[in-house]
Amino acid sequence: MLDLFTIFTKGGIVLWCFRSTNQLFAPSVNALIKSVILQERSGVYDHDGLSLQYKLDNEFELVFVVAFQKILQLSYIDKFLSDVHLEFRDRYKNDLRVDNRNYGADFEFGADFRRILERAEKWGRQQATMPKQMRSYEDSAKSKKTVASMIERKGEEKPPAGAGSGSKKSVKIAEKKKAASELLVDSDGMEAPRSPRSNGSPPELGEDLIMESRKKFAEKMKGGSGGGGKGSKLEKQKSPKSPQQPQKGKQMRVWDLGGNTKDLPNLDRSKDRPEDVKSDFTPNDQIIGSMRGGIRDLAVESDSEEDDEDEDEEEEEYEEQQQPRGGKKPSSSSRGGMFSMFKGLVGSKNLTRDDMQPALDKLRDHLIGKNVASDIAQKLCDSVAGKLEGRVIGTFDTIATTVRNTLTEALVQILSPKRRVDILRDCLEAKRAGRPFVMSFCGVNGVGKSTNLAKICFWLIENNLSVLIAACDTFRAGAVEQLRTHMRHLNALHPAERHGGRSMVQLYEKGYGKDAAGIAMEAIRYANDSKIDVVLIDTAGRMQDNEPLMRALAKLIKVNEPDLVLFVGEALVGNEAVDQLVKFNQALADYSSSERPHIIDGIVLTKFDTIDDKVGAAISMTYITGQPIVFVGTGQTYTDLKALNAKAVVHALMK
Repeated sequence: MLDLFTIFTKGGIVLWCFRSTNQLFAPSVNALIKSVILQERSGVYDHDGLSLQYKLDNEFELVFVVAFQKILQLSYIDKFLSDVHLEFRDRYKNDLRVDNRNYGADFEFGADFRRILERAEKWGRQQATMPKQMRSYEDSAKSKKTVASMIERKGEEKPPAGAGSGSKKSVKIAEKKKAASELLVDSDGMEAPRSPRSNGSPPELGEDLIMESRKKFAEKMKGGSGGGGKGSKLEKQKSPKSPQQPQKGKQMRVWDLGGNTKDLPNLDRSKDRPEDVKSDFTPNDQIIGSMRGGIRDLAVESDSEEDDEDEDEEEEEYEEQQQPRGGKKPSSSSRGGMFSMFKGLVGSKNLTRDDMQPALDKLRDHLIGKNVASDIAQKLCDSVAGKLEGRVIGTFDTIATTVRNTLTEALVQILSPKRRVDILRDCLEAKRAGRPFVMSFCGVNGVGKSTNLAKICFWLIENNLSVLIAACDTFRAGAVEQLRTHMRHLNALHPAERHGGRSMVQLYEKGYGKDAAGIAMEAIRYANDSKIDVVLIDTAGRMQDNEPLMRALAKLIKVNEPDLVLFVGEALVGNEAVDQLVKFNQALADYSSSERPHIIDGIVLTKFDTIDDKVGAAISMTYITGQPIVFVGTGQTYTDLKALNAKAVVHALMK
């Protein structure tokens, strides 16, 4: 049962519409256009209890959208969209042509729509009730096995598992076996013809054993001649044993602090000691730069010449793939002349999926090699194919270049923020409103939440904003002490004397084993009373499958309602990034009692300096959530914090 089906142009003109209810569908369709179509995504989009799917017609610039209840599982939607698309464009192609476009024509499509819908529903019911046909024995791989194929011979390659009889590898292996079986090796190593009785038939097992024994005997005779016997005797002589070293007994390890009761006070770092009050950190210990104003973008080197060479090589490889098998590549002299530039170009021809498939497969493998999640790489290639299918490309454009440029544009659009990201402005607005701006950090274990929190804290105090760090990681040993060390270093860089006696960084902590949501609430209240500008909430690292800890995180965000929830993820992960973000978002939505739960607002990408050009994690994270990457961690000092440059990342990704 469909709720909505509409056909409109890319300019927004509705040509035909079907509605089964009086429900207002405009918000759902607008959300589909904004979040999916404009971002060149594919698949099913859910909005307000509805599932929406779409199909593009790039030749006539049309969009076909179908909407149905999310609870329904309709298996015929893809077939139905394709059938309606073909029927509509074939019927009204004269009115939709660019040279004779008439959007004011009367598009009477109701009868055809109902007929196609009934046919699709009938097909769906047949598919649901039709039992799955079993393969016959002749179609199975077991029928291809023979006695000869099950005999493993020494020196022969074993065919890979799952390789059918028609695969290229199996054909090559069969040819090698046939060529090897035509020759026999005698005792002198000379080639001898095969006996007539084995012509064209697999050898018998006894004959194979005889020939193998002959071969071993010939190798043994060759090894024993030419003075090899003397060497073999010398090798057989046993070397004298070296004198054994006396075995040492297990020695007890001596620790710096032996663990006596006298050393326990020295090991206790939960409380400040007199010698720790004065920080041993001075700004001269490391080179500290200035981070006033906005964060600088990631820099990228220009390799335009290398990129042009790579593109030329890819186009040459693509042209070789398009040539018939066994065909001879034409020489430069035969391709000479002024018409050689038109070789391999596609003009006045609609692109099809088969035309683009070699280039798409190569780009998909390239993206996976750059650490993009495999599912995301496949979806990106599918969206590019859907965008280009049916489009007439320029006369002087090759298919490989067109697909590559389209994918590059799609990647830049995915990484570009869809909303304004200006944390300094938001902090100043909250300060004028008389309240602190609250940021919460979450993520899995070991990604660098506390370290990058300190970098963001340094950036904020460089812009004259006071910060309160809420130590809500009450589980990991040393978490509070790590934040206290960062606080001392940051206050040493910005002493209170330079800010009118105001301490720029403070730490709010209640020790270990306490409720993190309660500590965050008390920290926000303290910051409000003390007129502190920003509160940074550090949470404990947790795996995305740990339900109790995910419930605690959802509780912290629900109770304290931070202005910004940042997910901290490392750039080293590939497919794991998708799983982490999906489950964190899902947990924040499922375990929150609010009707509109607060999910992840942005991403902090850490360890970006360790991946070279394997920058695919940025694409995977942004594609899943649609949220921007706000900060990028690029080193170990406080100034190693950058803003994401979409073009720089895509440049490194497509190299």
